Amino acid sequence: MAVVVASNLAKDINGALLFDGVSFKVERRDRVALAGPNGAGKTTLLRMLAGETGRDGGELAFAKGTRVALHDQRPPLARGLTLRDYVLSGAADLVGIEDELRSLEGSMASGDASAATLARYAEAQARLEHAGGYAWRDRATSFVRGVGFADLDLDRQLDTFSGGELTRASLARALSGDPDLLLLDEPTNHLDVASIEWLERELAALDAAVILVAHDRWFLEAVTNATLELSAGRSTYFPGPWHAWRREKAERAAHAQKTADRLGDDIERLDRFVQRFRYKKTKARQAQAKLTQIGRLQGERAKATGDVALLTRRTRTLGFEFLNPPRSGRTVVEVRGLDVRAGEKALLASVDFALERGEHVALVGPNGSGKTTLVETFLARREPASGTARLGHGVVPAYFSQQEVELDERLTVLAMTQKATGLQRPQAQNLLGRFLFSGWEAHEKPVAALSGGERRRLALALVVASGANFLVLDEPTNHLDVESREALEAALEAFPGTLLLVSHDRALLDAIASRTLALEDGELNAYEGGWAEYVERRTAREQPPAKAPREPKPKPPSPRTRRPGRNPLAELERTIEEKERLVATLEAALALDWSNADKVATHRRAREELQELFARWETLLEEAKA
Repeated sequence: MAVVVASNLAKDINGALLFDGVSFKVERRDRVALAGPNGAGKTTLLRMLAGETGRDGGELAFAKGTRVALHDQRPPLARGLTLRDYVLSGAADLVGIEDELRSLEGSMASGDASAATLARYAEAQARLEHAGGYAWRDRATSFVRGVGFADLDLDRQLDTFSGGELTRASLARALSGDPDLLLLDEPTNHLDVASIEWLERELAALDAAVILVAHDRWFLEAVTNATLELSAGRSTYFPGPWHAWRREKAERAAHAQKTADRLGDDIERLDRFVQRFRYKKTKARQAQAKLTQIGRLQGERAKATGDVALLTRRTRTLGFEFLNPPRSGRTVVEVRGLDVRAGEKALLASVDFALERGEHVALVGPNGSGKTTLVETFLARREPASGTARLGHGVVPAYFSQQEVELDERLTVLAMTQKATGLQRPQAQNLLGRFLFSGWEAHEKPVAALSGGERRRLALALVVASGANFLVLDEPTNHLDVESREALEAALEAFPGTLLLVSHDRALLDAIASRTLALEDGELNAYEGGWAEYVERRTAREQPPAKAPREPKPKPPSPRTRRPGRNPLAELERTIEEKERLVATLEAALALDWSNADKVATHRRAREELQELFARWETLLEEAKA
């Protein structure tokens, strides 16, 4: 049954049409990605569905009793509440249901056994059970933990939290009310990877309809099963996973372009006929018919050309093009026995690792695990508690931080750019234009007056123009749309220098990294490959060990499974056994559902890696026999 049906919705902003004719239907268990360029009206549509902004046309029909919850980036208005009270305020109707049940129970105990009373009691009880019964408060508290808060935070006042913490509190509040329609605007902002993965699981299990706006490609692929695109004031609904919508949109654009090209060829051919025969009496009637046909085809071509423009329309995207950096020494970073602290809190102990020239490495770990502190320590911005950290010969680092501490707030945007890059005024203006700072007003704007998103874009521009051979990027995709993230991804893949990437964007991590450094329980562990490979190893490690047989029988040594001492062949055999278990686990999951493209790709990579391991094992075995 449909939770909401929208028919021909329209919205004007200050007299200008934002969108018109937007129609869609959302069923319970639908997970709809709301896509479109910035300014297309995505947030406005969410607020319209939540009843927070009016319609200038069209109709909205909700199923009876539909409860709607909206999470967006606005901070809570009531700052005098504790986190616990704020989150529970999203479930005020559940408190009302509890009160009503008590009242009905009192009536029934007094002898009221009317059909209306019994029906209302059953209805109220079913509503409470759907939310988790009388334990719904505990469930709401679990949402608070899921978005990254500790139990001690529950009794803190909202006015003691940062902006990012307030955004996470808003998400927990939206989830706690057991809505029928959940509206989420950038729900992954300010969440670490562990919390994002938790949110993916919660949304998969939620008995509700979900409409969401997000720029996290991995999250969109994991959660959504339909896409509603807003573009140029129109809407297009596509059922199916997010990647299939992107592919189908590209195919429709290609088809529209072919149609426009074919119609253009037809018009040229007909026009040649007309020009040749229009003044010959015997062909005049045919020429006139051809002219009529040309007019019709021109209308069709105009429509096809418009479709191409609509399907390929994008907002202005950031212009990434890194300069070719100077060559550094082979060792770019070397860390030995490093202890990292934040005040009195120990974050990491005895860390050892090195980065070599040309490596692209991901640094991952939960919020608060010490990623930024570690980075700032080996960049000599913090003193190590103990141990050593040094940069290699000829290393020129550029650091993109979450705080943009490198921006001089006393300067204008243009002056800051010229000071940081050494570019002349025309080249600096061109660079700023590629990062969406256009015109005199934007260039002369004080750095201190920039918004959070503008500061991120300016800091990225300075990194691009730095000429550094070692890029350290800490959450570079915050405030970037999907197209800009993909532009950054392409540039980083082509960057010939050394890269250390700290990010919660799993699609970016998977595309860029050839090695992953993970902060896990106060230790730094290294894994080959990007995010998908790291998840495979993590999953295999977290699986419970197989139970040993009750009466194990001794077996003679096997050249494959038992060799004395530590040697490359024995280590390789252990790796093969781990990979075989992983492949078996993936195949068992895929036997139930082969529709998940990411799981199929992961299984294919694992099988290919297993074959490579077997080939290496055979080579080593032959060498051992020789």
